[in-house]
Amino acid sequence: MATIDTCNFKGSKVIVRVDFNVPLDENGNITDDTRIRGALPTLRKVLADGGALIIMSHMGKPKGKVNPKFSLSQIKEAVSEKLGTAVQFAPDCAKAADAAAALKEGEVLLLENLRFYPEEEGKPVGIDKEDPAYEAAKKEMKARQKEFAATLASYADYYINDAFGTAHRKHASTAVIADSFDAEHKMLGYLMEKEVEAVHNVLDNIQRPFTAIMGGSKVSTKIGIIENLMDKVDNLILCGGMTYTFAKANGGNVGKSICEEDKLDLALDIIAKAKANGVNLVLATDCVAADDFSNDANTQIVPATAIPEGWEGLDAGPEARKAFAAAIENAKTILWNGPAGVFEMENFTAGSRAIAEAIAKATAQGAFSLIGGGDSVACINKFGMADKVSYISTGGGALLEAIEGKTLPGVAAIEG
Repeated sequence: MATIDTCNFKGSKVIVRVDFNVPLDENGNITDDTRIRGALPTLRKVLADGGALIIMSHMGKPKGKVNPKFSLSQIKEAVSEKLGTAVQFAPDCAKAADAAAALKEGEVLLLENLRFYPEEEGKPVGIDKEDPAYEAAKKEMKARQKEFAATLASYADYYINDAFGTAHRKHASTAVIADSFDAEHKMLGYLMEKEVEAVHNVLDNIQRPFTAIMGGSKVSTKIGIIENLMDKVDNLILCGGMTYTFAKANGGNVGKSICEEDKLDLALDIIAKAKANGVNLVLATDCVAADDFSNDANTQIVPATAIPEGWEGLDAGPEARKAFAAAIENAKTILWNGPAGVFEMENFTAGSRAIAEAIAKATAQGAFSLIGGGDSVACINKFGMADKVSYISTGGGALLEAIEGKTLPGVAAIEG
């Protein structure tokens, strides 16, 4: 299998799938260019070798229709500025053969939003799954998806996938296109290589003790990850909104806290599995309860199992924070996905901040720490600690599916 470092792209055309699904304000200005900056090493490698570069990405969810709101033309100048070279623009990604063929060494072409074509995602449009004709429509769309992917592939001699954020989707540009290239002409970009290595470090190259921190509001959305980690971790911290499902399952009162009433048995099952596997399961024993879902609400520290009626838990309490820190600070491998409270409100950031500080301390002592998932990344950035952890993943859904042990189509299409 080829790697980006073993290839010299001089005289070749290279099509690179990036994730330039960046947030824009009402005037079309980029408000966070992290994803563009993340792809720059790969793009610059192609140009430095003397290759011609074709960049493709999606933006937003236009649902297979042209929508100016999601046009990549809005970011052309920003990409040009970051790359330090002029960027041409192809207003139709499926009709860019001439523009691609005309590219000279060191030139760059940005294709219009791939998702303006329903073939990119490969899902039938305008037909319900319950419709008897759905399966036939699905089969037809898969055939059209292959044609669309082949068209994109025809523009270039090499294919590079550097879009980890969409690696869990079997889309035309993230997986199907790879079928048109042999093993020496398709590869992962630098960003993808880093992401795959980071996942490998926390799942297959574990230095112990291994502490995983799973936060967020619902047990149900994290069950696959929790189960896959259960035979790998030494310490498992479950925090955030799911705290109160566990508290109620243990016979506690949780007031009006978020609680999945239909997952109480699942919570007890997780507790039992942790015990059977010798995993130190850390649940918040106390919380910051509020009488309203507001930063200005009245608050009190109460046991997580004894929240008064009309009150709700919005952050981990001081004792819980100590327990979290104790399970994190001596770890050698750390995975964090999901906050410990409603960190968006300043008065409920203490739990998440305690986790971030403990991770930073452990990392400084030599631990490998992986932060993934939008809220965790937002936390670490909010607290100004992004440079104090080992790796911050750019892919929310892709990272979670990888941690669940699922195969990522975008990676498998390259690695086999």
